[in-house]
Amino acid sequence: MADLGLKGDAGFVPQVIALCNSDALVNSGDAVSFDVMFGGQSCLAFAIRYDGKAYAYLNRCSHVPMEMDYQPNRFFDLTGHWLICATHGATYNPRTGECQGGPCRGKLIKIETSERDGVVHWHTDPQTQTVNF
Repeated sequence: MADLGLKGDAGFVPQVIALCNSDALVNSGDAVSFDVMFGGQSCLAFAIRYDGKAYAYLNRCSHVPMEMDYQPNRFFDLTGHWLICATHGATYNPRTGECQGGPCRGKLIKIETSERDGVVHWHTDPQTQTVNF
C-alpha cells in the first residue's frame, strides 16, 4: 500500500491500493469486484474498463441501494456503452456514474482509480476505506 502523503480533514491520509492487473479489465467487459468499507459498512465495489480507462464504483444502484450486476461481475448492457442495474433497469454513464435513464436518483458512488506499471489501483477517501479481515 502506497501513501500519497496528503492529509485531508481530521488527519485522513489517502492510500492507493493495488486491485488487479491491467489486463484483467477489458473494454466493456466483465468487472473486477472488491470489498470496501463505505460509511462504516462493508460493501462490494467494482472496477470496469471503458474506452481504455479504468473506473470503479460502489455496487449500489442510486434508485434503491442494492447490487446491480445481473450475473457476477456483469454490469454493461448489451451495447457495451452503459452500466445497467439488473433489478431496476437504470442505466449509468460508465465514465461518470451519472444516471442516463430509468428509475435513478442521482449517480453511482465513484471510487478514484489509477493505473501504472500494468496494475489498476483504487484510492481510499474519508468515506471509502479498506476492509480489515
